[in-house]
Amino acid sequence: MAVVAPSTVFPLAGYERLCFLKNVVDHPQITVGDYTYYDDFEDVNNFQKHVRYLFDFTGDRLVIGKFCMLASGVEFVMNGANHLASAVSAYPFAVFGGDWAEAMDGKTYPTKGDTTVGNDVWIGYRATILPGVTIGDGAIIGAHAVVTRDVAPYTIVGGNPAQLIRPRFDAATTARLLAVAWWHWPIEEITRHAPLLTGDVAHFLAQAERAR
Repeated sequence: MAVVAPSTVFPLAGYERLCFLKNVVDHPQITVGDYTYYDDFEDVNNFQKHVRYLFDFTGDRLVIGKFCMLASGVEFVMNGANHLASAVSAYPFAVFGGDWAEAMDGKTYPTKGDTTVGNDVWIGYRATILPGVTIGDGAIIGAHAVVTRDVAPYTIVGGNPAQLIRPRFDAATTARLLAVAWWHWPIEEITRHAPLLTGDVAHFLAQAERAR
């Protein structure tokens, strides 16, 4: 049986509320890896609407890796939402031009850089990711979480603000998984290992490291 191509828009026959996201997104500041899917209760085209405050003049990017799982209502807040929180007023005078533009006097609005989601990351229903956050490979973000800081690989976080719930594996196992980086394998090799990828981690690592 053939493996579904990453260029497929709707990989589930007869179901158009789940898509391979890279085939739906067309914004030059958003990059999505192969086989990452987005599931929306209404319309998969909602995803881009949920990437908030992404403006060309801010120059920041949203980068999402391969084999990620994004639930309906996931929100990414980008750097265009930032204000001068350390100033007397946070009001964005310069945005409205004219004489107010001079109020900035060479200042720039704060930026926290690109927002990056690793590979094999599961982001739950209506989670919100704030600007400049990096989510490590294999992490799980709980439903309704508000992620304000970086998330370590293979950890589970939840809450507002999101806090560590627990690591998925011990440190040694996590290091081995990151070294194996199965998401970069050829798709034929991933397919051969699919039964192991959905099974016991020790057994998978034993087989994967032997094959390397």
